[in-house]
Amino acid sequence: MYCPECGHHNRESARFCGRCGASLIELTEGEATVSFTPPAEPGADSGVMEAVVEGATLVIRLGGGRAGDQFPVGPSITSIGRAPESDVFLDDVTVSREHAVLEQRQDGIHIVDQGSLNGTYVNRERVEDARLSDGDELQIGKYRLAFIEN
Repeated sequence: MYCPECGHHNRESARFCGRCGASLIELTEGEATVSFTPPAEPGADSGVMEAVVEGATLVIRLGGGRAGDQFPVGPSITSIGRAPESDVFLDDVTVSREHAVLEQRQDGIHIVDQGSLNGTYVNRERVEDARLSDGDELQIGKYRLAFIEN
């Protein structure tokens, strides 16, 4: 099966592309995409909830069947791990209970690995401490997340 996004050849049973993470599942007749047009006037009540989170955000791109889940990054420290009390809860054995934290510093937001077994990766490089930029890809265990800085 070839990826419709990047053309990578994946195994026949794959649901996502092994190279770019794009979905390889074709929509069936019962899964139509629905679109809407936002109101033309600012402030007009459309009855649609605001989907964009203000400020820095982590978005799960791939892993655990949770693609699209969003987590706002706190003003000081945001914890990431398998512990249920983590700010970003990633429930999988490939993630340490206290895997990493996001810290707000003078020069921006940093990710700091907390001695995790499988490591923390930014743009496919293992890091102990790294400053994040808009669009950076994080890998924590089997999860791939995008860092978005608004």
